[in-house]
Amino acid sequence: MSKPMRIALISEHASPLAAAGGVDSGGQNIYVNHVARKLAARGHAVEVFTRRDSPDLPPVVPLCRGARVVHVPAGPPRFVRKEELLPCMQEFARSCEERLRRSRPFDVAHANFFMSGLVARHLQRSLMLPFAMTFHALGLVRLQHQKEADAFPPERIAIEHQCVRDADVLIAECPQDQDDLMHLYGAAPERIAMVPCGFDAGEFSPCKRATARRELGIAQDEFLVLQLGRLVPRKGIDNVIAALAHARTLLPPQARLRLLVVGGDAPEPDEHRTPEIARLRRIAEALGVAADVHFTGHRRRAQLRHYYAAADVFVSTPWYEPFGITPLEAMACAVPVLASDVGGLRYSVVDGATGFLVPPRDPQALAERMALLHSRPALAARMGRAGQRRVQSMFTWDKVVDGLVEAYRGIVRQPAPVHRMPPRAVPDVRSVAMLGGA
Repeated sequence: MSKPMRIALISEHASPLAAAGGVDSGGQNIYVNHVARKLAARGHAVEVFTRRDSPDLPPVVPLCRGARVVHVPAGPPRFVRKEELLPCMQEFARSCEERLRRSRPFDVAHANFFMSGLVARHLQRSLMLPFAMTFHALGLVRLQHQKEADAFPPERIAIEHQCVRDADVLIAECPQDQDDLMHLYGAAPERIAMVPCGFDAGEFSPCKRATARRELGIAQDEFLVLQLGRLVPRKGIDNVIAALAHARTLLPPQARLRLLVVGGDAPEPDEHRTPEIARLRRIAEALGVAADVHFTGHRRRAQLRHYYAAADVFVSTPWYEPFGITPLEAMACAVPVLASDVGGLRYSVVDGATGFLVPPRDPQALAERMALLHSRPALAARMGRAGQRRVQSMFTWDKVVDGLVEAYRGIVRQPAPVHRMPPRAVPDVRSVAMLGGA
């Protein structure tokens, strides 16, 4: 049996203790939580370094046997939007270094998101600690889609280039991520390991639709379209509402359709705490489908299986998506998925087999697929079963951690890191230089 490792998971804004679905809480929180727990279950010692965002948080919180969360002092002990966290990273890196110098040596760090990469790069240089890098989202890709709406500081791109250059291994979450790392950032393919995100088979599995609907108080004769996750514009929920309105023109007048939108920053659909709800309601009213669009507010993880199982179809049509965990969870519950033909979704969803891929921002195409699954329930059931087989064979957290451990061991066995020259000149930035930039 291989020797257990001491692993530092760095996740500056996404704590594994946070409830998923909030403003800055989503797939990365779930990823770090499950990776830490699975690594610990295999005997590795894991510490998750995340920013202290409340004065009430203790310095260290046990996550499970073998894993704990370290609340790193960096900036004010309150919530700060991740787009505004970069100035806090110098203090974050210094605090991490001080703690690591006082502890038994770690074997590897795994940085999650570009600012964590900045911290890991500092630890690599100051402590000779090798690091793996998962970006979860790339700034150049985000800029292509968000354009002027992107609120991250411009230094992000330079930091990402430097992390690509210096990371001992780059973790790509899907083929599109791997392609973007190579062609947009000049990453060498031999330094990339492709390891996807996953789902928890203990949380998500099929159950009878009728049972789930009784549990949730949903009528048995409705065709239920489910949207679940963070409520932000880029998720394209307005596209789903427009598709619902168009689908009504394709179906018999007696057909009963409902869109259920699960998520938000409060247990109730609060427009003040989640402004996206107000925007989406206005769209639904303008399209004449307000009565068919229902917002639930935030729901606990333990409740989500019933929402997935109650649905006839799960819909995820963001403008772009680096990976996307919720479609995996839906497929694990044997629900067909309609998804945008972008990013990681075109890897997890097999068009025509586990659901359908449609162009983003194309409500007519989405409506046509909704109407098809409404009229052919046997096809929908077949796709749901195929999706369940696919995620069980490829996307469990155990398989994710298999790939990560292999990547970690590959860099732990290497000699002390050698700082590589960038594939092309990258402008230096002050915030990077403060942490030992190139």
